[in-house]
Amino acid sequence: QVQLVESGGGLVQPGGSLRLSCAASGTIFSIYAMGWYRQAPGTQRELVAVSTSVGSTNYADSVKGRFTISRDNAKNTVYLQMNSLKPEDTAVYYCNAKVRSIATGVYWGQGTQVTVSS
Repeated sequence: QVQLVESGGGLVQPGGSLRLSCAASGTIFSIYAMGWYRQAPGTQRELVAVSTSVGSTNYADSVKGRFTISRDNAKNTVYLQMNSLKPEDTAVYYCNAKVRSIATGVYWGQGTQVTVSS
């Protein structure tokens, strides 16, 4: 079994910064990709950023230049540095990982709330 545990959400003023972390644990042979999605009330879950095992990254247009995804492969951890936050970034942020394990598949974290408000 694989677990993803997120941390780092909270309340921040517009223009501020937050750093999210997500650590994967369990029986993990390798991780193909790790990323972040978000879901605001009344909307569908959307991709924010993803990092593959070969080091490539992809971002939603709405966060390019403001958010940075990074990974520590030795710790099976992915980070999302969020700068210049806007009220429209308010959402529950979910960690996602495609993992090669005893039960290979896509796993999700429980979500962490990010609120951008003055």
